[in-house]
Amino acid sequence: MNLGDLVVRRSYGGDVTFRVEYITRNQAIIKGTEFRLLADSPLNDLVQVPATAMTELGERARIKAAESLTELRKDRQEHSRFGVGNTMGIWEQTPKEASYFELPGKVLHLDGDPGYLNKSLSLYEQLRIPAEGHHVREAEMASALYRLLPRVRPNVVVVTGHDGVLKSLQSYDLNNLNSYKNSQNFVAAIRVARDYERNYDALTVVAGACQSHFEALLGAGANFASSPGRILIHALDPVYIAAKAALTSIRETINLGDVLHNTISGSQGLGGIETRGSLRIGMPRLQDLSTLKVTPSAI
Repeated sequence: MNLGDLVVRRSYGGDVTFRVEYITRNQAIIKGTEFRLLADSPLNDLVQVPATAMTELGERARIKAAESLTELRKDRQEHSRFGVGNTMGIWEQTPKEASYFELPGKVLHLDGDPGYLNKSLSLYEQLRIPAEGHHVREAEMASALYRLLPRVRPNVVVVTGHDGVLKSLQSYDLNNLNSYKNSQNFVAAIRVARDYERNYDALTVVAGACQSHFEALLGAGANFASSPGRILIHALDPVYIAAKAALTSIRETINLGDVLHNTISGSQGLGGIETRGSLRIGMPRLQDLSTLKVTPSAI
């Protein structure tokens, strides 16, 4: 078995596909290809699978992810064609007559996993959402936000990576942050974000990863968090929530039922509170400066 091989675990019935990240003696560190899951496993518990193989859980997640991304792109196209809240005035104009432009909310995305970060930034780019991303270890996210927030001045902050209920404990208490791998680090990062901006509508915070302490993350000040049912969440679930926040008008609240239904993991994977969007409309329509005829007037 080599680094980069795709594997499943015998002891878990081959439910999730992983990629081998590190091998030491008889142990391997493995990372979920679809889910935000980092684990260790004895080598003799791993079964190598071909690149084309897909577990039943992974296949369902892949189909749901495709549907969710299609819905996001559809929403983005509708906004671009007709504007947001098209009930009167400029919203009744045809695309050629439109005299407005859009300013989606800006996203600051901190991710404990560089591979997932790259996938996330690619999706923001496809949706034309301004975003800045940084690969930051979960334990360092609070200090990173302290430095980055005043410079980036985002509308939406995402803090995600890897988490989970610790299996090394003989017994665990789901109410106790010490039972989780990184929930306490996410809580610290959320508190920094809320110290920077206390208005939940001025700064939307999306936080957590697989099995995170949902209640503690919301209590610290997150608008949306994982995981109410302490389940695995898909790598792109936090991105979907952030994109909906960035593309929803400031005059509207994010439709909780709609946004949670369309995440890959559903309402057991993520939850949240009523929150306004951060997309703004501006006028007049931005012009192509390369075609603009201007008579210079400055001395």
